[in-house]
Amino acid sequence: MEKHLGFLCINPHEVYYLGLQRSREKMEEQNRCKKLRVCVATCNRADYSKLAPIMLGIKSHSDEFDLEVVVLGSHLIDDYGNTFRMIEQDDFDIGSKLHTIVRGEDEASMVESVGLALVKLPDILQRLNPDILIVHGDRFDALALAIAAALMNIRILHLEGGEVSGTIDDSIRHSISKLAHYHACCTRRAEQHLIAMCEDHSRILLAGCPSYDKLLSTHHRDDYMDIIKSWLGDKVKEHDYIVALQHPVTTDIQHSIKIYGLMLDALMSFNKKTLILFPNIDAGSKEMVRVMRKKGIEQHPNFRAMKHIPFDQFIQLVCHAGCMIGNSSCGVREAGAFGTPVINLGTRQTGRETGENVLHVRDADTHNKIYHALELQFGKRYPCSKIYGDGNAVPRILKFLRTINLEEPLQKTFCFPLVKDCISQDIDHILETQSALAIDLGGTNLRVAIVCMRGKIVKKYSQPNPKTFDARMQLILKMCTEAMRDAVRLNCRILGVGVSTGGRVNPQEGVVLHSTELIQEWSSVDLRTPISDALHLPVWVDNDGNCAALAERKFGHGKGVENFVTVITGTGIGGGIIHHNELIHGSTYCAAELGHIIVSLEGPECSCGSQGCIEAYASGMALQREAKRLHDEDLLKVDGMDMKLSEQVTAAHLIDAARLGNSKADAILNRASTALGVGIVNILHIVNPSLVILSGILAPYYQASVQQIISKRALFSAQSIKVVTSDLEEPALLGAASMVLDYATRRVY
Repeated sequence: MEKHLGFLCINPHEVYYLGLQRSREKMEEQNRCKKLRVCVATCNRADYSKLAPIMLGIKSHSDEFDLEVVVLGSHLIDDYGNTFRMIEQDDFDIGSKLHTIVRGEDEASMVESVGLALVKLPDILQRLNPDILIVHGDRFDALALAIAAALMNIRILHLEGGEVSGTIDDSIRHSISKLAHYHACCTRRAEQHLIAMCEDHSRILLAGCPSYDKLLSTHHRDDYMDIIKSWLGDKVKEHDYIVALQHPVTTDIQHSIKIYGLMLDALMSFNKKTLILFPNIDAGSKEMVRVMRKKGIEQHPNFRAMKHIPFDQFIQLVCHAGCMIGNSSCGVREAGAFGTPVINLGTRQTGRETGENVLHVRDADTHNKIYHALELQFGKRYPCSKIYGDGNAVPRILKFLRTINLEEPLQKTFCFPLVKDCISQDIDHILETQSALAIDLGGTNLRVAIVCMRGKIVKKYSQPNPKTFDARMQLILKMCTEAMRDAVRLNCRILGVGVSTGGRVNPQEGVVLHSTELIQEWSSVDLRTPISDALHLPVWVDNDGNCAALAERKFGHGKGVENFVTVITGTGIGGGIIHHNELIHGSTYCAAELGHIIVSLEGPECSCGSQGCIEAYASGMALQREAKRLHDEDLLKVDGMDMKLSEQVTAAHLIDAARLGNSKADAILNRASTALGVGIVNILHIVNPSLVILSGILAPYYQASVQQIISKRALFSAQSIKVVTSDLEEPALLGAASMVLDYATRRVY
């Protein structure tokens, strides 16, 4: 509906959207007028020299920025000069002072100091509620600041990220860079390092070092000689004194203390006026001060030992020194702007970009080496270097701060490099090369194989199974080691080791509890531990019958079948039961001892000590026994049967005789088939699988007979259950491998 006001016709929908647009414009105008609340946190005299120019720039643009200053760390410690006073002298209002240093000057106290800072900082940051926090460098105090701000969703601008110095400072610096949202770095190389660390290029500013803004504009002060004399005495001359500043290396404290002592010895021998500053508060500084006092440096006529010198005066002293020595970053950064010769001792600044003014003595292991470096450097002048800045860092940083959009998502995004397509990323290649080491401990042979994810045996090794435990274990490890070497050449990545063995096994512990008669000295054997220790791989162990079932589940007829039974017809009779896709072990790990199902009360004696077991009728051993009996009675051989007099009688001879019409051999095989079939009928009536898989060398001879017996003797509901012969050539090895491969693909075993 439209309303008429005189000759005006106004649509109420247009009025609504017009009002909404005006509200947005008003909000944008308010955002433009809103000051950016910037919190600058300073921890020590060194970082203040870099932060002070920025603080001054922010303060001079009070129409755009609100400055909050937080002071913590060694600024508030008397032994380090109570340097917070110079911040007050520079006319900055300190909003918060946090005592965060736990004294001790060792590694533990550094950690405790970080913890104390993390306890105190949340209240301060919550009260100040800054839009952005500026932190500098690579100190442990700065790390605490960055952690607290990141967890409290406060944007962080990190100064001097991307640099490399070669100590624990690198780890801290890079950690802060990963927590920070914005970066103001000093050199082109540092910028490239940040980009390589996947930081967003659009949030990196190549600003230069803020301290250069001050030192490049003021180092030609007319009163520099007054400053030099005030700190070193009236008799000292320009370029005729040394500035020494050595800090501990927290990753090698004892060595850095040794270097410090050698430096002091060399300076005393060199016999020049030396201004030496106390080390920072890092772990090891207390011991360094102890070395200084033991050598009497504070009372030595050539030395002036100071806890702190204001930065604007310190740069005058560095600028006009005959040499600077130690491992301070000032030596490789600020001193280069003046061409002052520098001797850098030890590893603390390894990796820093330096001008030609720096002589490195990284292995400062002798007094003479440091003394010789002093002879080479003292009194020289070098070309001024502006690697770290051109004097315009602060204007760049202020401009960068103005561009920060507080409406942008706070969550950082990393610019990871593109990953090129290669064959190793192809899923088929991965499936082909991920492999298992499979071991099968049979009564006759010991076999090892490399098996890939698809069930292909890449390479197989076989040796006679030794009769003693020690020899057997030694051979297992030797064969596995050989297979591991070959796996590298075959481009197979071994994920673990699976072991198939006869006997009763506890798969949870990887222990063979009781052995079969075929494998001697094989009871209460821990297989997992020695194999895992030797190969440094996870190890799974199970009974050979269970392994055959696992092989069928993964690679054979049982794939995708929820309930099935595998029956092994070999030297003995064994098997495994898969129920609801899980292997059944039983309460004492003797489930699926299918060969010892009793089918006759008066049957032949079994190897287990009982009578009438399936194994006593249908196993290879039982058939061999019957073949020998017929042979001894001269009832085995028939026309057409090829059998040498010296040849050992086996079950195969019995089968050949039956195939050629030997009625007695045929009767024995029929009895064996009936016993096996009846036993399987009993299994069907107990666990009711949907499939029976016959495995082993005798399976083809039993399959049709067993199917026929099931159709005659089983309950009607079980008569239709199918009996198939396994297509797997090596079920024990494949089953051992499947334990590894199923785990590697995070399937349940």
